[in-house]
Amino acid sequence: MVRDIAPLLDNKWSDPAVVVVDSNLNFAIPLLGGHHGANEIARKLSQLGAVPVLTTATEVHGKPSVEGIADRLGCEIFNKQSTVAVNCALLDQEVEVLEVKGPRIVIVDEDVSVLVRKRQENIK
Repeated sequence: MVRDIAPLLDNKWSDPAVVVVDSNLNFAIPLLGGHHGANEIARKLSQLGAVPVLTTATEVHGKPSVEGIADRLGCEIFNKQSTVAVNCALLDQEVEVLEVKGPRIVIVDEDVSVLVRKRQENIK
């Protein structure tokens, strides 16, 4: 599977969620896009008997991820590179979610994820 899809991959933000399932439907393994839908697909496949094998650190430890928080709040992540640091922090501590209403100017460090509300017509 990896060799077949490797030439098609670009980056974690645009690649599709990919879940590998064995031929006997024993296991559903998110291969790409765990935080971008693959973990949820694997969970849904468990209704058919497959065991979801989740390996994203936040999922393994039962913690939220920046991507999951953004999705739940109907937001997009503005500074995507920040998610590695913030997801690591979410493993060890509570990370406060602040809502800032504008007009404002917000200055943040690289380890702060900025979420921007999606327009209503873009929300799933």
